[in-house]
Amino acid sequence: MGTIDLSPLFRSTVGFDRLFELLDDVLRYEPADHYPPYDIEKTGEDQYRIAMAVAGFAPEDITITAQPNRLVVSGRKPQRDGARYLHHGLAMRAFERRFDLADFVEVKGATLENGLLTIELARELPEAMKPRTIQIGSAPQPMALEHRKPELREAA
Repeated sequence: MGTIDLSPLFRSTVGFDRLFELLDDVLRYEPADHYPPYDIEKTGEDQYRIAMAVAGFAPEDITITAQPNRLVVSGRKPQRDGARYLHHGLAMRAFERRFDLADFVEVKGATLENGLLTIELARELPEAMKPRTIQIGSAPQPMALEHRKPELREAA
């Protein structure tokens, strides 16, 4: 598979760094790791939910890190000393999942119930970024000639 060179775009644009980083991440080939499986659900106009199947993990085995425009969920199960398995089919291996977030998307909370980790997200625009109505004022009117002081009227 060929690669796409984005460097000409870097030279001719200003302020699109984040967009190009996302494109570069998408175009970079990485083997797909589907563990643990997850769903992303839109629960409202600006609300989202990520649900991850993490059966066997306890809350203290999972770390959720919110960074600017990125969410990282990682899990590590401590080794059980002396465990002798006749069959070890449960996939409780260490994992790390990264989710790229849009601007102003923040983590609102997380719960772990019945092996399902649920992370609630919401986009909250700062007041300065929200649309606002601008009141239209009137320009100051020049004073009419008859309203001027009498000495100015005679000079005119």
